[in-house]
Amino acid sequence: MKKQTRGGRTTHVPPPPKHIRGIRPAAIVVAVLLAVSAGWALGKYWNAQPPAKEPASTVRPQPVVAVEVDFQKLKGRWQRSDGGYVLEIRSVNADGTLDAAYLNPRPINVAKAVASREGASLKVFIELRDKNYPGSTYQLVYEPQADQLSGVYFQAVERQQFEVAFARMK
Repeated sequence: MKKQTRGGRTTHVPPPPKHIRGIRPAAIVVAVLLAVSAGWALGKYWNAQPPAKEPASTVRPQPVVAVEVDFQKLKGRWQRSDGGYVLEIRSVNADGTLDAAYLNPRPINVAKAVASREGASLKVFIELRDKNYPGSTYQLVYEPQADQLSGVYFQAVERQQFEVAFARMK
């Protein structure tokens, strides 16, 4: 092999040794084989079928009636143990929305009232939006043994939390 330098002179560059000459073509063949096998593997991955779903007959949804019956335990008038505050739950829908009123002793606007189930516990969330109640909330849990609602009251004006309990009014 001949190589030209800067000064215009030509110098002779010896060819690479015989044991190195075959490496380039071999490397190209290996690279092509790797690319082909990788493409085949990816094609197999991308074209794979999703796992079969269980037959519909084995999937059993939670009966709505049982949940609704549990939520019905929340209906009634509840009085807070530290004063004349009354929470009245008039009705409970299957989706957990509550028709509720809050009295102190006059009515306070209930912006949101929802019941939910977490494991065996029934929970109640009440949000108040009225004068002096700009987003105050109750997060309560029904205690069946004591037949009471207990939890935390967040007083939004003072940004304080208080532990509270409501007993069912007879």
